[in-house]
Amino acid sequence: MNWQHFVDLLRREMASGVVGSSLTRLVLAAILGGLIGLEREFRHRAAGLRTNMFICFGAAMFTVLSQRLAGVPSDSARIAAQIIPGIGFIGAGSILHTRGLTTGLTTAATLFVVASVGMAAGGGLYLTAVFATGLVLLALFFLGHFEETFNLKLLMTSYEVTGASVEEISNEVNRILESYHQLMKNTVSANTGQHVRLQFDVSGCNREQKQLLQKLKASTVLLGVTSLGRVDHE
Repeated sequence: MNWQHFVDLLRREMASGVVGSSLTRLVLAAILGGLIGLEREFRHRAAGLRTNMFICFGAAMFTVLSQRLAGVPSDSARIAAQIIPGIGFIGAGSILHTRGLTTGLTTAATLFVVASVGMAAGGGLYLTAVFATGLVLLALFFLGHFEETFNLKLLMTSYEVTGASVEEISNEVNRILESYHQLMKNTVSANTGQHVRLQFDVSGCNREQKQLLQKLKASTVLLGVTSLGRVDHE
């Protein structure tokens, strides 16, 4: 008897069309959040595919529930309104201050926007949600490249150089950096027995980093020069 009652409830809910509409919104939110998450995953961010998908899906779910469970129309936004401070808490956790840099700002902002995409999908604003996702992906993919290409963004890059001694290496690197008015940051050295390895970070735009690498490689004092890549600070 209880099972039959349960089945009847499911049939009535399916026939009302509410379930189909809700599932469509949730699936769309998961897809759009996943697309943004893939871009974050490719850039090896802590908040990647699953995080962005779950946040977008969760925001859509809360929006749907807020509409369905509201006792009166004026209460329909109460649950959804709590999404914003909740996402703010998660975003704050993704911002770190390490190696003298503040990192994770773009990740935190992306999570905030992903939640709004989920709310739009959960509210049935499909075109708005798709448009917002496209705009976010466009900004993430192309604006960063644009900033680097036109030397608008300050980059932090790690280098490793080898030489006879730490003092000799430091003097040579500082001599080269003097023309850029820059100093070595976060230096670490190690003696291998055959030579000394020195790793350090330098900030500068894309053009300055390329010029610096060429000058380091042209030095007759340094035995070896390797660029270890960027220390990302979004």
